[in-house]
Amino acid sequence: MVAALDKPVGEEGVMSPPSTPQMWMDYLSSKLASRSGNYKRYGEYYDGKHQKMLFAQTKYRTEFAHIFERWNDNFCGLIIDSVNERMFIDGFRLSEEPTEDKIAREIWQRNRLDSESNSAHLDAMIQGASYAVVWGDEEGKAVISIESAEHVAIQYKPGSRHEIEAAGKFYVDDWGRQFCTLWWKDKVYTGDWKIGGYSIDRTEPNPLGRPPVVPIQNRSRLVGEPMSDLATVIPLQDAINKTVADSLVASEYAAWPQRYVTGLEIQEDENGNPIEPFKVAVDKLLQAEDPAASFGQFAAADLSNYVDLVDMLTMHMASVARVPFHYMLKGGQPPSGDAITSAEAGLVSKTRERMLHFGEAWEQVIRLAIAVENGGQLQEEYEAAEVIWRDPENRTEAQHIDALLKLQQLNVPKQQLWQDAGYTPSQIARFDQLLEEEAKTEMERADKYQTQAQQQELALAKQGADSKLAVDQADIKAKSAKDARKPPQGNSGNANRQRFEK
Repeated sequence: MVAALDKPVGEEGVMSPPSTPQMWMDYLSSKLASRSGNYKRYGEYYDGKHQKMLFAQTKYRTEFAHIFERWNDNFCGLIIDSVNERMFIDGFRLSEEPTEDKIAREIWQRNRLDSESNSAHLDAMIQGASYAVVWGDEEGKAVISIESAEHVAIQYKPGSRHEIEAAGKFYVDDWGRQFCTLWWKDKVYTGDWKIGGYSIDRTEPNPLGRPPVVPIQNRSRLVGEPMSDLATVIPLQDAINKTVADSLVASEYAAWPQRYVTGLEIQEDENGNPIEPFKVAVDKLLQAEDPAASFGQFAAADLSNYVDLVDMLTMHMASVARVPFHYMLKGGQPPSGDAITSAEAGLVSKTRERMLHFGEAWEQVIRLAIAVENGGQLQEEYEAAEVIWRDPENRTEAQHIDALLKLQQLNVPKQQLWQDAGYTPSQIARFDQLLEEEAKTEMERADKYQTQAQQQELALAKQGADSKLAVDQADIKAKSAKDARKPPQGNSGNANRQRFEK
């Protein structure tokens, strides 16, 4: 790994930005090296591989190191996973035209981002950031790769928190070879490690005209770097580990209660060393002939103080991390119904906040991917693209469907209700076709498998309709003939009309 380097310094001692590709490569590799220690530390705490017996004395480490070699009481993984398991991207809404959403869905599925996005969120919450690199393959199709913060470093343009001036990727393959890639302006520079640092061997044009790297940052602040979700809980995790280690050591010393005897003469061997008068065991009986002898036992160590301290520390950790207390429940009945909804409100709000920050990054990733497939041209109509997240709140199926039925009474469109029900855009796209095929099949089945009674009923209905038609036609003809026999109507023919009608 490259040692940390200072920024380039001008003639007057003022730091100046890099001005050549090689200077940018050296600067970004140095920047990455200065942060790699924290990234690895956070990863070790998530995996439960952090240092054991951090505050233990040398004697404890010598005597009990073998006991605690594989032991850990780690809550860091729970804090990260409780949020990450609630974040899932169902699709994208590119514009007002639903058919255009298929473009994003096809790119998403082709790059296996259902699972890769989960890894990106996981690393972003552990290390503070992860990265997505968007490029094109030989056929011009967008390729999206998810990168760790241990391999990528970026530098924003002066005065901006969104526009990236340069980005570099540094990685080691399975054979120990070190490679580098630099995106700067409208060029891509690649190389590998030489003695003394990275060396650029190849230069290619960048059709996007900007670094195709998108940072997926964990709740970034206006000033400073994005922080890991573990930064504030690691001290509490260390305190929990220390307290539990102390309790295990105490239980080791107090596992066999110490016994004593008084009024008994101490026997010595030929060298003057005291002889143990009893071999204490489960099946042994202690007895002495001297009536003045008495036996006793020291009280066992009380470990409840350790338990109370660990409970307090875990509750503090739950408050800081906004994790429901029943996730760390030490006993009793876990909450249910409205109680569990209220208890998880903080965790749901925390998840929605992470979705807000991560969603902005994924929108930019999709816009870049579409630009790659369009020859490097960004589509202005996709600037309003948004991510469709799955509902992070856990509810029973009955409660969920009941809420959707009530929304239906408000004339909410079925497409929106299907989306709220958790169906993916690809499933919703098939619903209309499936419903049409189902209706067609039902009509064909009804026509094919009519019962005899149904056929007779249809025949009678048809016969009745024909008879009624014949009667109606006969009535019309009779009325026409009667009207034809009537004399002319007028004032002078009233008498004749009356005689005729009789």
